[in-house]
Amino acid sequence: MEAQKTERIILGIDPGTTIMGYGLILQREKQIEFLSMGVIKLDKIKDSALKLKKIFESTLSLIDEYHPDFLSIEAPFYGKNVQSMLKLGRAQGVAIAAALFRTIPIHEYSPKEIKQSITGNGNASKEQVAAMLVRLLKIKDEFEYLDATDGLAAAVCHYFKGDSIIDSKSTSGGWKAFISQNPNRIKK
Repeated sequence: MEAQKTERIILGIDPGTTIMGYGLILQREKQIEFLSMGVIKLDKIKDSALKLKKIFESTLSLIDEYHPDFLSIEAPFYGKNVQSMLKLGRAQGVAIAAALFRTIPIHEYSPKEIKQSITGNGNASKEQVAAMLVRLLKIKDEFEYLDATDGLAAAVCHYFKGDSIIDSKSTSGGWKAFISQNPNRIKK
């Protein structure tokens, strides 16, 4: 019988076309710890297609560096500006495509769900979310952008709302099961 995975890494992304925030946490059993957070600045890139390329490459780079088990991403929020919504949707789609390219499962949460899971208030401010994350994860580092804590909040939201780390109903069986179930996909 294979040992069950007792830890996982969750990558959270706050998509944006000017600044993309990200955060990573490590979950061990029922405990979480802060790994990293930051932003990808896109404001100096004028061509929208090149911004999307940068988002894709940056997301792949984070995945290749940290090997997350899940991507938790904030859904675009519909405001009054349809063009902004479309741009955010593209940014989100490109980040999702990068995770799919690396076969990382994706979970999407609304801004209200994320705020609710972190602070208990779906209408909390970005500053309130950041303050709660600092306490929850015992973050000592200074951070310049709330976009980074928004990305981190998406990761923590998945920890609170996501599936259990130990899934007793899992039938994947690991690599041995995959090989036996897919003999034509394995080159010898």
